[in-house]
Amino acid sequence: MASTDDTGQPARQPSPPGTTPPFPPPADGAAVRGGRMPRWLPRAVVLVLALYAAFQLGTWAFHQLTGLLVNILIAFFLALAIEPAVSWMASRGMRRGLATGLVFLAVMIVTAGFVTLLGSMLAGQIIKIVENFPDYLDSVIGWINTHFHAELRRVDVQEGLLRSDWLRNYVQHSATGVLDVSAQVLGGLFQLLTITLFSFYFAADGPRLRRTVCSLLPPARQAEVLRAWEIAVNKTGGYLYSRGLMAFISGVAHFILLQVLNVPYAPVLAVWVGLVSQFIPTIGTYLAGALPMLIAFTVDPWYALWVLIFVVVYQQFENYMLQPKLTSKTVDIHPAVAFGSVIAGTALLGAVGALIAIPAVATLQAFLGAYVKRYTVTDDPRVHGHRGGGSGRGLLRRAGQLWTRRPGAERSGAGDHPDADADSGPGSGSGPGAGSGSGSGPS
Repeated sequence: MASTDDTGQPARQPSPPGTTPPFPPPADGAAVRGGRMPRWLPRAVVLVLALYAAFQLGTWAFHQLTGLLVNILIAFFLALAIEPAVSWMASRGMRRGLATGLVFLAVMIVTAGFVTLLGSMLAGQIIKIVENFPDYLDSVIGWINTHFHAELRRVDVQEGLLRSDWLRNYVQHSATGVLDVSAQVLGGLFQLLTITLFSFYFAADGPRLRRTVCSLLPPARQAEVLRAWEIAVNKTGGYLYSRGLMAFISGVAHFILLQVLNVPYAPVLAVWVGLVSQFIPTIGTYLAGALPMLIAFTVDPWYALWVLIFVVVYQQFENYMLQPKLTSKTVDIHPAVAFGSVIAGTALLGAVGALIAIPAVATLQAFLGAYVKRYTVTDDPRVHGHRGGGSGRGLLRRAGQLWTRRPGAERSGAGDHPDADADSGPGSGSGPGAGSGSGSGPS
């Protein structure tokens, strides 16, 4: 029978000399715990994989729906822009859907009429340019021969142009790109239809949409949402008002120029320049100025140069003088903030971001302004940009002292002491007691 110790466990037998003693057996359950996987580990791995899959799926869906989300964003801002007109008509007893339809119908009629008139004008001018192209070419060749003593002929120029590789490659690329252009046109029409439908729904069902959003929030948050909605309507309307005013000013200025130059279709061209330059960001200015230059070229090539110079000069005046003032007045944001918001919007969403950046930033600024605590500003002159008078006088006095201490500035009688001028003040002059303090020299 095996011997036991005091605890009742089998006693350990001493190992024979020259052998390694065996390790003690593990405690009860230690082998089981060391050889099995923790119960939480499979669930953690599954959870991590599920979260990663959801993230990848969400990223893929967001990239696929980016176009739709941008269209919805544009439609929402368009609905905010027509909200005042629709609300005014609805307050007079008209059904909101009918009021929205009338507003959209008016916008579509004006747009269709303008596009039709502009298209007919552009087609007529292109035909005129093609018919008069030989005369333009003769005038250009004559000018070159006169000023540069060349011997160019129109026949040689036409043959060289028709036989050039550039023209052949251009025709080939244009023929292969017809399908791409058609697809882009169809895609643009579908995008326009999508934006129009969403804008109509947002404007016609605006109250229902607000009620739906407010039903998901407590009463305190509902007031904040309604206030933000009202601010967005006001700021978007103000932004469109400023753009419309700048379009009017630009149209009048370009109309005067085109009338002076006797360019045909001056009113239509002026409206084109005003609308395109203001409501198509980034490239709108170049598109707006290209058409008047083309029409002016049909009258006189030099007129096209004058139009180009005027467009460039007016654009600088508008960017640095007119637009900052009007934008800061209508949407109540600083010109620098407006400029920065346009750059940021362009970087994020392209042309759409540039168009909606200013009303979005103005809305955000007005909404957050109510939650920023403000204090009374002190009456310190430095607040108004004025420096204290004492500091300026101290600076001048220090400069004077440095000037008087420069080498060679002090002459005989003044000595090298920096306070020598003080000895010539009151009490050290030629008064009755002046000689007693100065010592007596050799007689």
